[in-house]
Amino acid sequence: MSKDYTPLWRELGLDLVKHDGLLSVLSDAYKNIYLSQKNRPDGMKYFDFVISEVHGLRVEEIYEAKKQGRKVIGTFCIYVPEELVLALDGIFIGLCAGAEIGSEEAEKFIPRNTCALIKAFMGFKLSGLCPYVELTDLIVGETTCDGKKKAYEIFDEITKKMYVMGIPNMKNDLDKKLWLSEVVKFKDKLEQITGKKITLDNLKKATEIVNNKRIALKRLSKLRAHDPPPISGLDALLVNQIAFYDDPIRFTLKVNELCDELEERVKNSEGVVSKGTPRILIAGSPFAIPNWKLHAIVENSGAIVVGEESCVGSRNFREIVDNNFNSIEEGLEKISSRYLSIDCACFTPNNERIENIKNLYKELDADGVIHYSLQFCTPYMIEAYKLERKIDSPYMRIETDYSMEDFGQLKTRIEAFIETLR
Repeated sequence: MSKDYTPLWRELGLDLVKHDGLLSVLSDAYKNIYLSQKNRPDGMKYFDFVISEVHGLRVEEIYEAKKQGRKVIGTFCIYVPEELVLALDGIFIGLCAGAEIGSEEAEKFIPRNTCALIKAFMGFKLSGLCPYVELTDLIVGETTCDGKKKAYEIFDEITKKMYVMGIPNMKNDLDKKLWLSEVVKFKDKLEQITGKKITLDNLKKATEIVNNKRIALKRLSKLRAHDPPPISGLDALLVNQIAFYDDPIRFTLKVNELCDELEERVKNSEGVVSKGTPRILIAGSPFAIPNWKLHAIVENSGAIVVGEESCVGSRNFREIVDNNFNSIEEGLEKISSRYLSIDCACFTPNNERIENIKNLYKELDADGVIHYSLQFCTPYMIEAYKLERKIDSPYMRIETDYSMEDFGQLKTRIEAFIETLR
């Protein structure tokens, strides 16, 4: 970082000693995993800068916006409608949940055999290490799993600013009505805390901003289908992770600039690996920043990741909102419909997810699928078995967490799997 943000971190109540240690570890990991890559696109320099300032300039930017009266809404899930936050001039931010941080503190409140993502968002807060949590005016949870919805009860006791949206378990007509009512209630909650009212014009503008971001990410995804791919899986993952942190208009501009460069690479047959390198589609649990372990293992084992069927991946940008609405009520219905199209493993039945994985596999011309589940994430662990029976491709299942303890074992298994694809 080019600036000393210590006064800001102190004002936000961070544990400065632990925070310095976290940033040091993150910086070293980033250098070893990302900056050691060869032939990276020039457009990745912006995203490198964002990471270098992830607890600096972006935090300061949000802090200044708060002083101007803008509200900050933090989330852990892609079911929370970003369009409604932006329509009320709010800031929509993903919260810290992708590293093994504060497990000992978290386990004072939740069971040890809880998934790493839940432990992480508890641990980051309890350890005083996430400036974004401290900046939020509202933290929005969702009932996508039993572990999350019970942890949110405790998190509310700690933060005093939780709001939980109820996700239905099925997608029948009654479930669709239930979800629409949750979207409407969320709109009402946002209007309450901002002191503003959503207008048709602002809702359409916000929808366009979010749609443009998703369209840019879809463009990036399609470019990865080329052989050789013009960008590494690690770099594409990073872009998808930063989508939850950066200003959406600026982010979209930078992704499109990157894609312009990648299109030139494709024209010149310039890739980050040689033509014919084994191509892996990773499916399953989300990759919250800075969870780069699996991609790093795959791409250091002679293959390349060409796509993520994940909340931090295609599940986030696959569908856009139909912006052709003429009233706020109609807009809310279209937004509700779009978000219910997300094929999270929390739904039953969830056959569309299997079909979406098959389609993505073909679109990206993948050679094999690695299904990734966070340990104790029952919905994705069970769907991994379903997928194995129904997908016609080389396939392996992995269950892991954020620690490095199983790094060697995973590398051995993945290397063996990649050998079968050659």
